[in-house]
Amino acid sequence: METNDRNDQRLSDLEIKASYLEDTLDQLDGVIIRQQAQIELLIREVTHLKQQTPESGVARNLRDDLPPHY
Repeated sequence: METNDRNDQRLSDLEIKASYLEDTLDQLDGVIIRQQAQIELLIREVTHLKQQTPESGVARNLRDDLPPHY
């Protein structure tokens, strides 16, 4: 009898742990989905910014952009 009670308790403990692990896995899955959406948005933004930059290949001198009073 005592062995059955101990086995039942161990089984119950394992079921509880499995439940917590499943919940944690679901939460992590949600985080990954949100991160993937953010990555895709950032890729689109970087692509858009690259399209806006001149492609002359010549490096700009930042001193050319200074206001006249400098």
